Amino acid sequence: MRQNARVASEHRDDYQELVDEISELLGAPATLENRDFELIAFGAYDSEGDLDPSALDPVRTRSILTRRSTAAVRAWFEGFGITRATGPVRIPRTPEAGVHRGRICLPVRHRGVVLGYVWLLDYDPGPSERQLDAAMRVTARIGALLADEAQHGADLTRELRAVLTAERDWQREMAVAELRTALGGRADGPYTVVCVAPWPATDPDDAPSVRTVPGATALCTLPWGATALSLALLLRLRSTDVLAPATTAASRLLERAGSGGPPVAAGIAAPRAGLADLGAAWEEASASARAALAEPRLGPVARWASIGPFRLLTALPPGAARDPAVSPLLSPAHAELARTAEVYLDRAGQAGRTAAELGIHRQTLYYRLSRIEQLTGLDLDDGEDRLLLHMALKAARL
Repeated sequence: MRQNARVASEHRDDYQELVDEISELLGAPATLENRDFELIAFGAYDSEGDLDPSALDPVRTRSILTRRSTAAVRAWFEGFGITRATGPVRIPRTPEAGVHRGRICLPVRHRGVVLGYVWLLDYDPGPSERQLDAAMRVTARIGALLADEAQHGADLTRELRAVLTAERDWQREMAVAELRTALGGRADGPYTVVCVAPWPATDPDDAPSVRTVPGATALCTLPWGATALSLALLLRLRSTDVLAPATTAASRLLERAGSGGPPVAAGIAAPRAGLADLGAAWEEASASARAALAEPRLGPVARWASIGPFRLLTALPPGAARDPAVSPLLSPAHAELARTAEVYLDRAGQAGRTAAELGIHRQTLYYRLSRIEQLTGLDLDDGEDRLLLHMALKAARL
């Protein structure tokens, strides 16, 4: 297991060397992507300028710069049968699809399973059959490395999930010990946990590769509510004082989650010196994501230290913060009054600031506050009543 902890970092250089070897064999720059079209390595072969710089068409440029291809590009290439092919596949140029140069795809397989693709820009007269056969033998070596890394990633996924879902302290301690063993030397040092929710997937095993997320150590999906999933990311930091890498990773995951579906947010836990408190870190990260979904101004990436009263509210059992006095105010018919009350309390009861933010006259504000007191039976001049109303309104968002 300690040897597996070094798998990903060791293979990174191996992939580059093998891609460079293919580039030399075929006399053209090669690009290696996994089966999800996420960039792993690319060659910078230069044969005295015999390839025009314009060869970097939009599809290849995007793949290199963003380290992945779009779903449309993936579907277009897969339409040529590359997922089933056992040998080189030639794909013609299609300018309308952003493919200005033809491609040669070398499927990367291990034990019959496609794990990735080596891509080359086709050229005239193109590589010989002997050259392509030699390149395919190199792809077999790449396939063995990808399979080894995939197995290690599956181990880390299983062990991280065991830590975050343990129901008893002794179970979590055992799971942490297993994770620490799997990570080896990487187990030491500061860590944080990131939660992205709801994660747009239906398969619990549908999580991105750690190599596509800066600084990622392990990823897994966990239940989020009754039917949805959340994504948990274990991220190693250089220092407990610098959370910027976690923010970058969370933003990358939100970008991957895309748009068009329900709102998605990310939460970041307070940094920890080691792995012992990962359970508490996950609770902080998921609470921060819930807060960002409830209060858009906190997101789309919210840190535990920045969510204020939601640190307490998210720890309450479902429904615990509901109060019968506030219930009438939470009906759809009184949504405007509820917003008025929350803004007023957020502004520490300052009428001028509240009226300005709501864009209403002070007299209108005073009328609304009077209606709020009538509906709830609470006295907005009483500190405890104001606290109750404020917390109930915040909790209603959750």
